[in-house]
Amino acid sequence: MQPPVVLTVAGSDSGGGAGIQADLATFAGLGVFGATAVTAVTAQSTTGIDDIVVLSCELVARQIEAVTGDLPVAAAKTGMLGGAPTIAAVGHLAARGLLPNLVVDPVLAASTGTLLAGDPAAAADAYRRCLLPYCAVTTPNASEALALAGLSTGDPPPGSAVSLDMLVEAGRTLHHAGAALVVVTGGDLPVVEDGPGGEQPGATKPVAGRRQRAQADSLAVDVVVGTGGTTVLTGDRIATTNHHGTGCTFSAAVAAGIAQGMPPIEAVQRAKHYVADALRSAQTWRLGAGSGPLDHAVWRKATGPATPRLG
Repeated sequence: MQPPVVLTVAGSDSGGGAGIQADLATFAGLGVFGATAVTAVTAQSTTGIDDIVVLSCELVARQIEAVTGDLPVAAAKTGMLGGAPTIAAVGHLAARGLLPNLVVDPVLAASTGTLLAGDPAAAADAYRRCLLPYCAVTTPNASEALALAGLSTGDPPPGSAVSLDMLVEAGRTLHHAGAALVVVTGGDLPVVEDGPGGEQPGATKPVAGRRQRAQADSLAVDVVVGTGGTTVLTGDRIATTNHHGTGCTFSAAVAAGIAQGMPPIEAVQRAKHYVADALRSAQTWRLGAGSGPLDHAVWRKATGPATPRLG
């Protein structure tokens, strides 16, 4: 039986922890075949990015056309696109139907603060106009979601938290912009509840500890917004310095799940489990002097089923 094909349109990470390298490792770990369209080449390691060369949007488009003209692509995902021109070019191909079951990870900046999409305002506008209307799922982190929704102009100060209400508002804004399903991942910031009332409609688990930062620090909170309403997914926050490429891995895992026939929300839930296990498995790794990678092969190493039961 041949595997489903998933195409990643993203930048190359010479350190191997993020970008197309993380995507391909995730695809292999979850049993799908990965193809690539490279948008940029970076000189980077676990300690940061030293240089970036963005490829022309014409070359990116030709790569996508070459892959989709030959391979039976079941799903696609985008990562670092390098700027508004490439975002618009990829959006044009998505509008033509060349990027089925598209998962958009709207990468605006590296965790170190290095800009990865040119002018942030132009990139955010291009994502809203050119890509979100054609995606099945978009997976911004909290900072990206707030920026794309026009609710923030920059990253929050280190150590700060973001309110659940703000993430819900950002998710709804991006859903109204055309994204079929929005997953605002809160792993990069502690998330606290600060409004009156109980759970969000359809919540699988409420955020524990209203206004209690200690409990917020212990949870990884994702806000999911779609036609069925708003859902809050929570899980344990994994204490580790090896988290380089977490966003790439999550979005790649979502695309893999959709390619394998899962409904998008089920693919999101499985991806959350997979990323948590990959973070936990790599906790003791010491690869490089900075933020190390995840263990993308964690489920293939397991003695049990490759896909754990969803909680």
